[in-house]
Amino acid sequence: MSDRKTAISGIFVALSMLYVTCLLTSNLIAGKIWALTDHITVPASVILFPVTYILADIYTEVYGFGRAKQVIWMGFICNFIAVITYVIMVDLPYPASWIDQNAYAVVFGFTPRVLAASFVAYLFGEFSNAVILSRLKVITKGKKLWLRTILSTMVGQGLDSVIFITISFMGIISIGHIVTMILYQYLFKLIFEVVFTPLTYLIVGKLKKAEGVDVYDTDEKYRLI
Repeated sequence: MSDRKTAISGIFVALSMLYVTCLLTSNLIAGKIWALTDHITVPASVILFPVTYILADIYTEVYGFGRAKQVIWMGFICNFIAVITYVIMVDLPYPASWIDQNAYAVVFGFTPRVLAASFVAYLFGEFSNAVILSRLKVITKGKKLWLRTILSTMVGQGLDSVIFITISFMGIISIGHIVTMILYQYLFKLIFEVVFTPLTYLIVGKLKKAEGVDVYDTDEKYRLI
């Protein structure tokens, strides 16, 4: 396997499109609350958002941090454009005969606080995940992929959950409720990563063969821009 920096391939583009689709869809369905039990609730986005971390693991493992960084920023920009579009759409004037304005506002409406929480949590979570996985690959000489993906996800998803929920709800709900929300979301995302580890192995193995690359970031400076 080569450790050269790769050109952008059709497979890479397809995976990038899947990543952005999962990200945008997750944010759109985040307002739906899923009742796991009578006392445990999580956003519906937890069924899809963890896929972005699995894809980020795959990018970093196969193509290296540089390519993963490109996809993370692409996701951020696409999400920003989508959210701004939602905000403008909700605020457009509407006729008196239009009876669904409140429904649209509930689904597509975002407060500045939640927007800030979402963007900050995304960048901290995704980049920490990519950096840690990249460094661990070099340290372990490419071995124990299962351990590297789980450890990087523990940090990335942990930061994402803590930052998003804290910024969004601090001062609105009790500290105890915030801690509970963080804990359940974090555990769900982590279990998701563990369960899908065999699939990650399968995809990574096939990608390395199909693309003919296996990048080690030995000289990576980890600049985020």
